[in-house]
Amino acid sequence: MIRDTLDRPLRNLRLSVTDRCNLRCQYCMPEEEYVWLPRDDVLSFEEMAQLVDVFADLGVDKVRLTGGEPLLRRDLDHLVRLLADNPRLRDLALTTNGVLLAEQADALRGAGLHRVTVSLDTLREGRFRLLTRRDTHARVLEGIAAVARSGWPELKLDTVVMRGVNDDELVDLVEYAGRVGAEVRFIEYMDVGGATHWSMERVVSRPEMLERLAARFGTITPIVEETSAPADRFRLPDGRVFGIISSTTEPFCRACDRSRLTADGLWYLCLYATRGLDLRGALRAGTSRDELLRLIRSTWQGRRDRGAEERRALPERRPLIQIGELKRDPHLEMHTRGG
Repeated sequence: MIRDTLDRPLRNLRLSVTDRCNLRCQYCMPEEEYVWLPRDDVLSFEEMAQLVDVFADLGVDKVRLTGGEPLLRRDLDHLVRLLADNPRLRDLALTTNGVLLAEQADALRGAGLHRVTVSLDTLREGRFRLLTRRDTHARVLEGIAAVARSGWPELKLDTVVMRGVNDDELVDLVEYAGRVGAEVRFIEYMDVGGATHWSMERVVSRPEMLERLAARFGTITPIVEETSAPADRFRLPDGRVFGIISSTTEPFCRACDRSRLTADGLWYLCLYATRGLDLRGALRAGTSRDELLRLIRSTWQGRRDRGAEERRALPERRPLIQIGELKRDPHLEMHTRGG
């Protein structure tokens, strides 16, 4: 296993299969129109599987499929099957907005997908419409129900909490997660690429979330775990568990083992990074496997990224990247590099 300059291992790869999305969430894609990746640049499933296999040689054993919205990529179950056949991957997961999940759940489960995370920022149909500018809330709930029927373990629900938008639903979301057999994870609103409407005033911190939940449920107990997972997990008095990802106010950069591969083959070492390594170009130029291994190894071993910590240290925080720059380089967008 290789390690970077802060002794962080290369273990966890987020693989974006498309930059397209069928929602326009306020915190990720607040505009209606975007500059998309050229279709000819997008990796085939076979190219993705080939690169994942190289990463596995270097210690990666966890892969999460992301987007954009990954279920927009046609025949995604084919990629899942290719990756599931790799015995070195012990965790193969998917993050989706759930809109297309009900119709694809059985095929994905049959292809060998291990786990699913569904983004769910509100239980209220009208609020969902305002948040996403789409009228597909019922389909998201149908997708969550389909996951339960398909028998997947460890269903997770991800909620980005924004002050004055959905921070009054914390209790309701915990209750809903319990009813559908899921674990909800509350995520602090992050100032990543694409979040052009972000401000610190809209961030609800982990202590504030815990205070609100304790007022309803009683004493909340932290769960002590040896893990590099981004969520701190907590147990309610009745045994239910939830998580909080406090990337904005309490970054976990020092333990971060994640990197991100875009749908067109750029490899990013940090969610906040502004430049990535072009693996597509190397792969399509016929670079040998040994040379790809050397390229990835040397890049990771030189990694110093601590994007969230550096952002927190700024005396005045504003949106990370302005809209003009985002239009010039779509790789700076959150929906391109995946969450």
